[in-house]
Amino acid sequence: MGKHRDVEAGGMACPYMIESPQLRWAFIRKVYVIVSMQLLATIAVASTVYLVPDIRRFFLARTPAALAAFVLIIVAPIIVMIPMMCLRNRHPINLILLALFTICMSFSVGLGCLSSKGGVIIEAALLTFVVVLSLTIYTFWAAKRGHDFSFLGPFLFAACLILMLYGLIQMLLPMGKVGTTVYGCISALVFSGFIIYDTDNLIKRHTYDEYVTAAIALYLDIINIFMAILTALRE
Repeated sequence: MGKHRDVEAGGMACPYMIESPQLRWAFIRKVYVIVSMQLLATIAVASTVYLVPDIRRFFLARTPAALAAFVLIIVAPIIVMIPMMCLRNRHPINLILLALFTICMSFSVGLGCLSSKGGVIIEAALLTFVVVLSLTIYTFWAAKRGHDFSFLGPFLFAACLILMLYGLIQMLLPMGKVGTTVYGCISALVFSGFIIYDTDNLIKRHTYDEYVTAAIALYLDIINIFMAILTALRE
C-alpha cells in the first residue's frame, strides 16, 4: 500500500517517494546546491586554464613537462575518486574529497577546451544548459506521474562500454572528423540518458546520506554532455 501512496510536495506527487516529502525536497535542494558549486568551480578553473596565456602556451607547447602535467591532470580525478567513493558517507572528509575531485576535473575540462575556439565553447555550454534543464524538468514531470526510469541502467552501462571501445578504436585507428563527430553525438545521447536515470535516482532512491554520490553522478553527466557536444561542434 505504501508503495503506491502519492506524496505531494511542491506540486509533485510521486508514488515512489514514501518518506517525508519535506526531507526529500531538502535532500534534492542540497544535491543541486552542491552540483551548482561544482559547476561554478569548473567554470572558474577551466576559464583560467583557457584564458591565461602562460598556462595556455605551456600545455600547447607539448614539451615533456607539459605532457607529464597533462597525464597527471587526466589521471588525478580517477585517483581522487577511489577514496572519495570509499568515504562518501563520512562528513566532512567526503566534501573535502569532493572539492578536490571537482578541481581535478575542472583542469581536465580546461585542457579539453584548449583546442577549441571561444565561440564553439560558449555554444557547447549553452546547448548543454538547455539539454540538462529540459531533461531535468521532464524527469520531474514524469516522476510526478509515476513513471520509472530504473530500466535504463543496464542499457546505459552497455552504451558506456561501447563508447569506451569506440574511443579506444579511434585512438588506435583514427577515423577522421566524421568518426569523431559521430562519437561526440552518440556520447551526448548516452549521457543525456544518464541525466534522466540519475535524476530519477535522486528523486526516488538515494538515501539522505548519499548526497555526495548523487552530486558526483549529476556533475559527471553534465561535464560529459558538455565535452561530447564540444567534440561534435569542434569537428
